[in-house]
Amino acid sequence: MLFIENSYLKNFKAEIVYIKDNKIRLDQTAFYAKSGGQPGDKGILNYHDDTVEIIDTIKDNESNILHISKHNVNLKQGDKISGHINWDLRYKHMRMHSALHLLCSVVPFGVTGGQIGFNKSRLDFDLGDNLVSKDEIQEKINELSKENHKIDYQWITQKELDEQPELVRTMSVKPPRINQNIRLVKIGNIDLQPCGGTHVKSTNEIGKITIQKIENKGKRNRRINISLN
Repeated sequence: MLFIENSYLKNFKAEIVYIKDNKIRLDQTAFYAKSGGQPGDKGILNYHDDTVEIIDTIKDNESNILHISKHNVNLKQGDKISGHINWDLRYKHMRMHSALHLLCSVVPFGVTGGQIGFNKSRLDFDLGDNLVSKDEIQEKINELSKENHKIDYQWITQKELDEQPELVRTMSVKPPRINQNIRLVKIGNIDLQPCGGTHVKSTNEIGKITIQKIENKGKRNRRINISLN
């Protein structure tokens, strides 16, 4: 998972280790597989003069990353390819994902769901009887974005995470493990939580954030929708 170390990696070389119909597994990849509310990457794989269009990236039941091609392809195990992700799509998802972490920092309640999209994204919060202001959230989140907080990563063990349960914001999804460890995404001194997704390097890359609307989703849940300019 090359994107774990470098979210900005656009091109890479790899070898096919498994292929069946339109599902391709590589020995390494920069393509992010759909998980944690973030969509899978799209792009192309090149083999000599052939171009294979990748329309989605997912995980199988054993958490292997599968590249889904638009059509069945005439490739085989052992073929060496070059991969190229759709950078415009990926970078927008990176900005969106980082924006949602900022949203977490200004809405200090448990997260019950979320989804990242190209045009809009959202988080669902367990607010109970608490009220939130759309204008106030938008003002605070944009202040944080403009302050240019650095975004980097830390690693802890499951035991260390168990000793700090306050780090986990998602109420229904377990933090992803990578080689039995948990990656924490740290935004300056304002947010720290487990996450396996892709992010920008600093908050000023996110741009202006608009709170589109806040929806009631049940007695306790409120859905906060955002978009980026």
